[in-house]
Amino acid sequence: MTTTDRDGEQVDQDDRDTADAGSDADAGGADAGGGTGQSADDRRVADIMEHDVVTIGPDATVHDLVLLLQEKDLGGVPVVENDGRLVGIVTEGDLVIEDADVRLPHYFGLFGNLVYLGGQKKFEERLNKMVGNAVRDVMTTEVVTVTPDEPVRTAANIMVDKKVNRVPVVDGEGRLIGIVARHDIIRMMGL
Repeated sequence: MTTTDRDGEQVDQDDRDTADAGSDADAGGADAGGGTGQSADDRRVADIMEHDVVTIGPDATVHDLVLLLQEKDLGGVPVVENDGRLVGIVTEGDLVIEDADVRLPHYFGLFGNLVYLGGQKKFEERLNKMVGNAVRDVMTTEVVTVTPDEPVRTAANIMVDKKVNRVPVVDGEGRLIGIVARHDIIRMMGL
């Protein structure tokens, strides 16, 4: 049977099957599928995630966090409760305040009360980060996660869109089961 391939050329069906198999192998380099026979588009987070994740508890001190990051040569770690539930992530960026000048929010008095205009919550967060002694004071609590069965491209898109270097992997109950870092994706691509 003669068909048209994706380049617009007519080929016998037998030739096309052989060509497709060759192009799939060539698409991602020597082993884009990690030896699983999967193309890079078929890979799931479970295929590339790191299972042994260094974590810290929310009640640990910032001093302990700094020592952990230095000892393990990491830029950040997930924050988990004793039951393994992910409650945040903390990075070197959380420890460095971009603008140490914390300004009081604008307010006005009304009937003996202070009415804040905008950013009181942001002010409180920045103040806590400046004086925080526990990891819970400096961690980021709004963490974007993936599940192990999601495509790797979902984790990659999160990293690009959210400008993060790592994405925690959680189970259906929010317990941390792994992590995907940029280097895991680059390694998968064979770069």
